[in-house]
Amino acid sequence: MSTDQTTGAVTVVQGHTQVEPLLLVRNLVQEFVSRGPGGVKTGTVHAVSDVSFELMPGETLGIVGETGSGKTTLARSIIQLDRPRSGEVMFDDQNLVGMSKRQLKKIRANMQMVYQDPFGSLNPRWRIEDVVAEPLLGYTAMNSADRRVRVRELLEMVGLSPDAYLHRRPMELSGGQAQRVAIARAIALNPKIIICDEAISSLDVLIQAQVINLFEKLRAELGLSYLFIAHNLATVKQVSDRVAVMYLGQLVEIGPSEQLYRAPLHPYTRVLLDSIPTLDPKTGVAQRPVAQEGETPSPLDPPSGCRFRTRCPLAQDICAEVKPTLTEHQRGHRVACHFPLDDPDAEAAFATPREAGSREPLAGATRLT
Repeated sequence: MSTDQTTGAVTVVQGHTQVEPLLLVRNLVQEFVSRGPGGVKTGTVHAVSDVSFELMPGETLGIVGETGSGKTTLARSIIQLDRPRSGEVMFDDQNLVGMSKRQLKKIRANMQMVYQDPFGSLNPRWRIEDVVAEPLLGYTAMNSADRRVRVRELLEMVGLSPDAYLHRRPMELSGGQAQRVAIARAIALNPKIIICDEAISSLDVLIQAQVINLFEKLRAELGLSYLFIAHNLATVKQVSDRVAVMYLGQLVEIGPSEQLYRAPLHPYTRVLLDSIPTLDPKTGVAQRPVAQEGETPSPLDPPSGCRFRTRCPLAQDICAEVKPTLTEHQRGHRVACHFPLDDPDAEAAFATPREAGSREPLAGATRLT
């Protein structure tokens, strides 16, 4: 998507038209009380801490990070499945935080989720026809004949033959087929936003590609916007217009997909990219992923200041004393770091063994000719 984003990212300029964000998250905080034996409070889990970003109409925003970085909790807090402790979630100029259940029911018609495990989100006792028709029963006044027509139309949209699948049950489907049914149910009410929470990670590689193509097809046909949560960095790059990187509950970098992957600004983003096995473009030798030293701190007791400082080779005293804020260093590219990698000194200090050319090839790797 070709856009020019303003600092603070509250509007996007396309040509001469200002486009307002469809979804605007401001300073979102989600915490959970941890309890031990006897229900005694043992601490507070800082799952999402002061996260802010925007999603534009028709855009796909990828969200990446390690397991435990808060990606799923962020998604659940946005849609108010888990009520956040503080912050704002603005959707169509309405703040979802603090809304009643009745108000949220109306909003959720325009904001749907597709989960990682399709079998866990589909009622195993219902036939596919009933599964897909469920939102229509709850939100529309369609009669049974119109619902049947709509269900058939939805199944065709996701690439399933109605005659073959209407009367089956989820247990009779493969993982890819079940996920297509979940997608059909999610788009039944013509929502504006689909939140994909690891929606393809449980599928094999070939089926992943088919489902990704389906998401792109539906975005073009229905004008959908996506929050695409995944741990597969290659997949996120393929489907996303912009990418947001999370670490230990905080947003550390956000920017255009191609730019972020080509020249990351945050040391943690560089660590994620260096964890991908690659082929040296000059020699054709397979290279091992670069392992990051140190353990991820506990969200029960996150480090002060920058939470990545305990594993960062660039960390200095200021990193422990002052929390970095998301700042625009390049057009539309923001990073929360005191020493971003666009600084030549920081870039040189963070040079990885892979970049220095000292990486050993993978066992059994051969040089391509």
